[in-house]
Amino acid sequence: MERLLIVSNRLPITVHKRKGELHFEPSTGGLATALGSFYKSYNCLWIGWPGISLERIEGEQKDIKARLMSENCYPIFLSQQDIEGYYHGFSNRTIWPLFHYLTFYTVYREDLWQAYEQVNEAFSKAIMEVAQPDDIIWIHDYHLMLLPRLLREKFPRASIGFFLHIPFPSFEIFRLLPWRKEILEGLLGADLVGFHTYEYMRHFLASLHRLLGYEANLGQILTEERVVKADVFPLGIDYERFSTAVQEPRTKAEITKFRKRLGGRKVILSIDRLDYTKGIPQRLKAFDAFLDRNPEYKERLIFIMIVSPSRTEVGDYALLKRQIDELVGAINGKHGTIGWVPIWYLPHSLPFHSLIALYNIADIALVTPIRDGMNLVAKEYLATKRDGRGVLILSETAGAATELGEAIIINVNNEEEVVQALEKALAMPE
Repeated sequence: MERLLIVSNRLPITVHKRKGELHFEPSTGGLATALGSFYKSYNCLWIGWPGISLERIEGEQKDIKARLMSENCYPIFLSQQDIEGYYHGFSNRTIWPLFHYLTFYTVYREDLWQAYEQVNEAFSKAIMEVAQPDDIIWIHDYHLMLLPRLLREKFPRASIGFFLHIPFPSFEIFRLLPWRKEILEGLLGADLVGFHTYEYMRHFLASLHRLLGYEANLGQILTEERVVKADVFPLGIDYERFSTAVQEPRTKAEITKFRKRLGGRKVILSIDRLDYTKGIPQRLKAFDAFLDRNPEYKERLIFIMIVSPSRTEVGDYALLKRQIDELVGAINGKHGTIGWVPIWYLPHSLPFHSLIALYNIADIALVTPIRDGMNLVAKEYLATKRDGRGVLILSETAGAATELGEAIIINVNNEEEVVQALEKALAMPE
């Protein structure tokens, strides 16, 4: 029977160890959220890292593997050295900032590249252990861009797909990468390479042409060996889950609780992972400018800002958190009054029903990434608006902006434009 192998850096289940005890919890993040319910509906096996270093689970791998296999998950165990070089290193200090056009954060180190190669090889060997001739292999995201070629060499007739969940940058940015040809050749091991937007696909095809000389016609790339297809598949959400959750008793209880605490004030909402691609400092500075220019809104609105911790081991992220903490403190100190602070800042994630309640009561969702592959928060916000009330302010450099053109589209680097968008969103008729 045909089976789907989903391959990604992380499994949909994360293993933690606290006080000597193993804990298995759902993974967070856009990829796990997008595919978490999907993979259980099909004949699937999900292959990936369970989120804990090999050194912390010595002697327990067999038990962990058995538990994960009962959930159709096949673990790949990585050492702390692998994690530092491949994940914290090349994936998140080289590819992540470069592909988001933040070249000043990007590092180019041979040792990190070698770690990336080694872990992609480890994934290839693990897949060989479980793959069957009729399996469809579906590889996800920037951590595993060498894997399609590695698998193609071992399974010449395999059906292999690859989907990139982040932007693919323009040629002028991509060419900065010393290992650019190796990355492209790795991706060409797939039969189908997918992207969120046509812009990302065009950048990929341009880089193939400029660096490897391959022509493309209607998304079909003719290589020396075979034809590879590139296409666009914008990532969506489970609309029914978000839409119907508004009517659930737990959500209604949360809505009542929040409304009581908010006291009839207007609500601006933003929800992000802690990341320098999300434009959080720019958003805060624009909100500060908005309050300076519109003092009549003081005590009449609340900006609820949720920032989930992420990659806290990376120095740039710790620095960003400190910058955000200082900005929030300065704005609340400058504009706050007795009994009212303009920003409710939550530096942690919230339970699902609390998030749905906040989406539902928010008058404005302020989604302002500097650059984002798609951005599902924008779609989740809209899905909870069964009555149609609410305004989405969305950065033009989020992939979602190509689909959600009825939003107020802004340039996150234009502070005046963001201020005007807030004024328009608060004043426009229903």
